[in-house]
Amino acid sequence: TGYDVWLGNSRGNTWSRKHLKLSPKSPEYWAFSLDEMAKYDLPATINFILEKTGQEQLYYVGHSQGTTIAFIAFSTNPELAKRIKIFFALAPVVTVKYTKSPVKNLTILSRQIVKILFGDKMFYPHTLLNQYFATKVCNQKLFRRICSNFLFTLSGFDPKNLNMSRLDVYLSQNPAGTSVQNMLHWAQAVNSGQLQAFDWGNPDQNMMHFHQLTPPLYNVTKMEVPTAMWSGGQDVVADPKDVENLLPKIANLIYYKLIPHYNHVDFYLGQDAPQEIYQDLIGLMEECLQN
Repeated sequence: TGYDVWLGNSRGNTWSRKHLKLSPKSPEYWAFSLDEMAKYDLPATINFILEKTGQEQLYYVGHSQGTTIAFIAFSTNPELAKRIKIFFALAPVVTVKYTKSPVKNLTILSRQIVKILFGDKMFYPHTLLNQYFATKVCNQKLFRRICSNFLFTLSGFDPKNLNMSRLDVYLSQNPAGTSVQNMLHWAQAVNSGQLQAFDWGNPDQNMMHFHQLTPPLYNVTKMEVPTAMWSGGQDVVADPKDVENLLPKIANLIYYKLIPHYNHVDFYLGQDAPQEIYQDLIGLMEECLQN
């Protein structure tokens, strides 16, 4: 038997730039962060799939930010949580207190400076220059090590597990972009060491959005969805210490595996991912079907 697989995209990336009313050229289009993706986008995606397939439930596989928005959505939206058979969390990110990712450098800058440097729309878009370097420079053997080090700086070091002959393909699709507001939300999470709603920068704005002076915390202990998790020992984004702190908060943890040599992208680019992750993941689905 096979599975019907639906691939989602985070709002604002290369493949997700359409809106019924707003243009990507307007700042309003880019006024989103984790909050909007968890409150609107993920429920809309899941409900769309269930409606189209006529199913009552589905399996959700998330990686990195795909786990973050799921932890938020499934802990705050009980009706949505009931529609998930199993939540498979790869490189789970709830807190980023210990992250060694270069994104941490944003926390040094004030919100005003970030907006002066990056504007108020898109952060780190995929450009023709990226495309040129990826396809014309990184495909040359001479430059592969330099190009791969760029990837490892962002994700953690595991050179033996990367298919170097595909490096130009990987880099020609990345980065895919997000909003400046979303990156400010991540910087906020690094500073606070907690997962909470976006801080609008002053008590009046927060009061308008949340009816309280400070942004509310997201309490993942309220999530009851059966959850299977895989984390990496070399992951600089989902740091092992952050994952260790997350584990006791998962109320219905059915499976967990730490893969010592894994970085942040090995979960989908690692040559041994089928053996380390996918076989067990499909096995858990099969078990669920039989029960």
